[in-house]
Amino acid sequence: MEMDVLAKLKGFLATAELPDDGRLPPERELAQSLDVGRAVLRKALATLQAEGTVWRHVGKGTFVGDRPIDTVADINAMVQRTNPLEVMGARIAFEPEVTRCAALNATGAQIAEIRNCMIKAQQAPTWRQYEQWDNRLHRTIGEASQNSLLLGLLDTLNAVRRAVTWGRLRQTPVRPPADHHSFAEHEQIVEAIADRDGAAAADAMRRHLRSVESHMRDMR
Repeated sequence: MEMDVLAKLKGFLATAELPDDGRLPPERELAQSLDVGRAVLRKALATLQAEGTVWRHVGKGTFVGDRPIDTVADINAMVQRTNPLEVMGARIAFEPEVTRCAALNATGAQIAEIRNCMIKAQQAPTWRQYEQWDNRLHRTIGEASQNSLLLGLLDTLNAVRRAVTWGRLRQTPVRPPADHHSFAEHEQIVEAIADRDGAAAADAMRRHLRSVESHMRDMR
């Protein structure tokens, strides 16, 4: 029974359109949606928390990913001082090095998960789900660096990035087009990591982020 509930919960996380902060629905609502008991659901959530898939904040709920290392006050202070283009500049300066480390240190299972995130992003039926898989792709690359400090800094940067937005500037269609620029860019990143080519992985990530930055400027 517990394994069935865990499988249901993982399936939900793979397809759910969650808010930008990654918060899951309340336990009661989630239990009803999955048609499971709340007690066994809590055990499944505890298992995912131990695996680092979700984290909990008392009084606020359960969120996808690891708990950010900085306090909310620190993040709010950074949010007030920055803007989306500054955030992109920080990503361009930081994430290529994380990707280089991932190419050198990723396990086989992590490379498989990075590739899976890439494929799921390409197949996403909506922009929201694309963005969720894109976020998971970048974070899984951070995990693959095998450097907890780099991962913590990446989580903090992502927390600021989620808070500093111009809003959703997407137009129709409702999902990324087949020739969306990030698809090919993600493939170059993933292949370089799989080839254990640190320099190529860093260059591919840098090109990708600069492309994202260019599109952000076009949408202002």
